[in-house]
Amino acid sequence: MTVEEQVRQARTASRRLASLSRGRKDEALELIAEALRRRTGEILAENAEDVALARASKLSAALVDRLYLDEDRLMETVVGVREVAGLPDPVGEIQEGRRLANGLELTRVRVPLGVVAVVYEARPNVTVDAAALCLKSGNAVVLRGGSAAKHTNRMLAEVVQGAILEAGLPAEAVAFIAGPREVLLELVSLKGLIDVVIPRGGEELKELLAEHSRVPVIAAAGGNCHVYVDAAADLKMALAVTVNAKCQRPGVCNAAETLLVHRAVAGEFLPLAVAELTRRGVELVVDRATTDLVSDPRLKRANRTHYETEFLDLKLAVRVVESLDEAIEHIATFGSGHSEAIVTGDLGAAQRFVREVDAAAVYVNASTRFTDGGQFGLGAEMGISTQKLHVRGPISLRELTCLKYVAWGDGQVRS
Repeated sequence: MTVEEQVRQARTASRRLASLSRGRKDEALELIAEALRRRTGEILAENAEDVALARASKLSAALVDRLYLDEDRLMETVVGVREVAGLPDPVGEIQEGRRLANGLELTRVRVPLGVVAVVYEARPNVTVDAAALCLKSGNAVVLRGGSAAKHTNRMLAEVVQGAILEAGLPAEAVAFIAGPREVLLELVSLKGLIDVVIPRGGEELKELLAEHSRVPVIAAAGGNCHVYVDAAADLKMALAVTVNAKCQRPGVCNAAETLLVHRAVAGEFLPLAVAELTRRGVELVVDRATTDLVSDPRLKRANRTHYETEFLDLKLAVRVVESLDEAIEHIATFGSGHSEAIVTGDLGAAQRFVREVDAAAVYVNASTRFTDGGQFGLGAEMGISTQKLHVRGPISLRELTCLKYVAWGDGQVRS
């Protein structure tokens, strides 16, 4: 079957999904969760093959970590599916309603987008998250995963499609497409059949789609995220936030890539931070002010490229700043608009940071690692959008709908 034929079938299935009751959708989601649990062994066996191939190909540790599944990670995905089932159904939700002077009853109602294509790299959990979110929001989904996770993705798609069939719904509502770059380019050329493309991967993927897609793109962006330790910071808190933001899972988009420290506390804080981060295996690239304060031969000198880079690894850039203004300016220059954090006891500084830092998520005295659909109580996500049109932040249920005006009349005509 050709790519276009699969997408046309998904288009047909989307019309049926759009009118499903919440009960039917939630029943299907429960069957997906149970099928994933029941077939855990098969899924992990396929994933082990992908991981072995990735390591043999000498892919980066960060990519292998994103690719890797164990029982705990798979069960997190199962929990996410059930959380999506437990969320309110956005479809049919009335945003506003009013009676016009001519007697028309005008409402704005949430409706599905239609057919969503999700293009992703070495994150097999996206196969399930995307299917669950699209099903609940009444959309058909076309999945195109990366070659690094091809065995895992194919197995997960098979499990999901089987559960959808068991629920009495069309398996074509979840289409899985594999193949080389030419297949991807054909997919994103199908204007009129696909309503939106959501990429989840590196900058190369996003640039490719921005150049070639004839379908609107909502970019689930990478993250060059910062932690700023203010002059009024509780340093014990600042250390805990910094370590968590960098080390808890370094290969993800909401991990911190740069630490900014106000000069007023740098002399006390940086020796503590350097010691703890290096103990945890973090490679530090730092400015001259840091080397003046911390004598450690393991510290390497940072340059502009380091501050521009999303490392996705146990590596962190460090800079001492003279003021809150300088910290905000640094973030404006190098940040990707994803997640930014300030640690401070100064309410005024916190309010300025929140107001002036331009990002999808801004944190006061908390780790950037919370920018996540599950952590935000959204069940799951397609990724984090740093765009400002249609959606910004986690792409979850509501973000997979749009609004339709509905007018009820009794014969009104326009004069």
